[in-house]
Order: sequence, then structure tokens, then C-alpha cells
Amino acid sequence: MNGKKYYTVGEAAEKANTTSETLRHYDRIGLVRPSKKDEWTNYRYYTDPDIVRINTVRLLQMMDIPLSRIKEVLEYEDLESVIAFLEKAEKHADQKIRELREGKAKIRRAISDYRGKLALMSEPAVGDLRIIGKRMILLSPTLSEPSLDNLWNYLGNFADLIKGREDEFSFMDQAGIYEKDGIRRMFAICDRYADSADLLELPEGRYLVSSCMENEREKTLARLKETAEEEYGVIPSFSAEIIIISGILHWNYEIEVPLF
Repeated sequence: MNGKKYYTVGEAAEKANTTSETLRHYDRIGLVRPSKKDEWTNYRYYTDPDIVRINTVRLLQMMDIPLSRIKEVLEYEDLESVIAFLEKAEKHADQKIRELREGKAKIRRAISDYRGKLALMSEPAVGDLRIIGKRMILLSPTLSEPSLDNLWNYLGNFADLIKGREDEFSFMDQAGIYEKDGIRRMFAICDRYADSADLLELPEGRYLVSSCMENEREKTLARLKETAEEEYGVIPSFSAEIIIISGILHWNYEIEVPLF
């Protein structure tokens, strides 16, 4: 075959880590045609440059670019247009990577919490005594209870509070509820912060902490307050409920009451 190295459709599919049917489909739509076809058997034969083109197509497909658009780009003769397209594809890839990392972090938290839920099902929750460091929280002026809508893009709920001061604030990707004197306000925990009327310090100190599911929240909070008063002689002045995402439709709580 003219001294070139040729691969059958099966061999080419294996080298490109795809399927023979995918290569036949690429051929049918004129996206990647084999360099040689046997006129008697109609067998397809691919070269190394063909493999490179196949891999390029598959890479662009992973970025959600439709085959029709990929075919159009691969036929460009203007190198500047090709470069511009690939730079745009690179930015799209960076965005997908960020989204995947965020999604992975949420999945890991969900796994951890489901494991905790199994433990809660096997034995009743017991309050733990913990020393917790100082935390600065930004209180929401409008949100008091979690919902699917406000948890899906939780930090977006605080955008108006820091408008024009975005460089002065950064947050942990975690929701919570602060309750004092019967008033409940959801909050975000700050990594970086500046003066704000809605900024509040959760002091460092001893806390009584217990995890619970949504339907046990009120009972668990009441039990922790009762334990704080009876066993430690403290009437908690506030409570903090850290919201633990346990799935797309579920969340649990890690409830904290201060012992100071």
C-alpha cells in the first residue's frame, strides 16, 4: 500500500480508543474519511494522520461541540480562524473543568453525609463537646430557611450584599442558619471579609454539637439546649445550624449551641 502504514477500521478504532461503528459514522457524514478503501471489499484503511484527526474530533466532542460544527472547523483553510476556534474551545474546557471540580466536591460531601446518615439510623445522635474557632458569617436579610432554589446557587444569594465590593469578600461553599431570640437568618461563612452591617462573629469556644436529619432538626436543637442548661449550667444565647447537602433533594444539619 505505497509504503504507508495502514490500519483496518478495527485497528484504527482501538488506537483512537473508540468503536468501529463510530469511525463508520464519521465516514458516512464526511467528517473523517479513511485514506484508502478497497474497491472490491469496501474495507476501510486508516493512516496515522487519520488517527490524529479522529482524536481531534473526539476531543472536541467532549467539549459538547456538535459534529456538524467540528466538520466545518476542520475544513477551515484560514489558520487564524482555526486558532480562534481552538482558543474558544480551550476556554469552554476550562469552564467544564471548574464545573466538574465543583460537582465532585458536592458529591464527596454527599457521600460523607450519607455515611453519617447510616450511623444516625443505627444509633441515636449524641451531642459532642467541641472547641470551635472563630468564624465570621455574612447574614442574609431575606433568607431564613433552606430550599432547593436557594441552596442550588447559595452564594449567589449574597451578591447584592457585596455588590461593588466583591474583591473584599470570599466565602466557603457552605450554608448555615443563625438563630437568636427566635429570629432565624441564613448565612455564608467568610474566608475574607470587610466591614458590613450584616457581618457577625461566631466566637471561638466550647460548643455542644449534634448531627441530625431534616425531620429531627427542631427536636435535636431543643435537646441540645436542654443538655446545655442541665449539664453545663448555660442557657445558649444563639444557635448555628450548618447545612450539610446530602443529595439533590435532601439536606441534613450539624447543630451547634455555645456553652459560654
